[in-house]
Amino acid sequence: MSLQRLISNRRSPLHPLALLLLLSTSAIFTLAQTQSQSQSSDQNSTPNNGANKQEAPDDAGGPTGDIGPYAVPKKSAETPPPPPPPATPKKVEGMPDYSIKVNVPLVNVDVMVTTKTGEFVPGLQKENFRIFEDGTQQQITDFGVSKAPITAVLLIEYGATNYGFMINALQASYAFAATLQKDDWVAVEYYDMQPHILVDFTQDKRAIYAALNQLRIPGFSETNEFDALYDTLDRLDRVEGKKYIILVSTGIDTFSKLTLDQITKKIKDTKDVTVFPISVGWIIREMYEAQGRAAPHGMGIPINNMDYLQADNEMRTFAAMTGGRAYFPRFQAEYSEDFRDIGDDIRHQYSLAYHPTNVRLDGTYRKLKIQVVAPNGGPLKVKDQKGKEQKIEVVARDGYTAKHTVD
Repeated sequence: MSLQRLISNRRSPLHPLALLLLLSTSAIFTLAQTQSQSQSSDQNSTPNNGANKQEAPDDAGGPTGDIGPYAVPKKSAETPPPPPPPATPKKVEGMPDYSIKVNVPLVNVDVMVTTKTGEFVPGLQKENFRIFEDGTQQQITDFGVSKAPITAVLLIEYGATNYGFMINALQASYAFAATLQKDDWVAVEYYDMQPHILVDFTQDKRAIYAALNQLRIPGFSETNEFDALYDTLDRLDRVEGKKYIILVSTGIDTFSKLTLDQITKKIKDTKDVTVFPISVGWIIREMYEAQGRAAPHGMGIPINNMDYLQADNEMRTFAAMTGGRAYFPRFQAEYSEDFRDIGDDIRHQYSLAYHPTNVRLDGTYRKLKIQVVAPNGGPLKVKDQKGKEQKIEVVARDGYTAKHTVD
């Protein structure tokens, strides 16, 4: 209803104050109606049905419009806090500290220093020795005098070869048994076609004598020395410490499966084993040589003097390669003296050790050379009881085979 119509319908005039109140109310009503229409018009013209306009964040990308950006990047993942430092384990009282150690190759060399007459030269110190490996001098780290008991195998050639050879072999074996001491360990083995163990390692002399008493009737005329020596070295490889082989033999090999090169390689690859060969049958050999022929070595086995000379050379080689000494007695009385010298050599050795400058584990054979000098570096002079100078002999192994990386 309009204000004019309201005024025309009234029959009596209005009071001025009432008229003013009526006009104020009408104005307020008109203003509210106008605002309501304006809001309705804005709502009808908005395409998103009245939704509030999205405000673009600062890092929004892509084109923008009236409704905000078309692509709003995802919120970057919050960086996780750094892990706490590892806790240091508490040391337990009484528990030892552990550390990693690297094994450095160590070479042990036993050296015998004697006079020309076979007497041991005592009183030498580390400064008296020089060790050369493949021509390069090495620094000696450990030094001492070995006085340990003997651990040895008595390896005897006993076949149907020659009566004189068999008698000499038995005489030499009994002479060796007589020189043993109570702390020595000895095994007895003989060979013909193949090796035979008579008694295992023992400290009982009676057991050793009983084993030797079994050697009465030989079985075969073949003497396969290479096979027997290889088998003995293979068995001794399982025994710890220093070992010795007392080889009582003519040195003749008749029917072995192995060759000289194979047994030589086996000796080179073997450590901590020293061979002391004792040749037998020299009296018989000289008797036949005086007649212009060689001593027979079994029925049907052709032997000449060159074969015996070659056998002697092989026994010397076995001894030199392992740091031993070869003996060639011509009379029965020499056996006990020679074995006494062997015992002295074994029980009085200088033990040297060094870390090689060549640390490659390539399995190669390294040549050794040992020199004994005076403290001032000059030649060592040894005098006997009469004050006469004597020459000295230095006996050590010719070399050793280095370990291989796959060993």
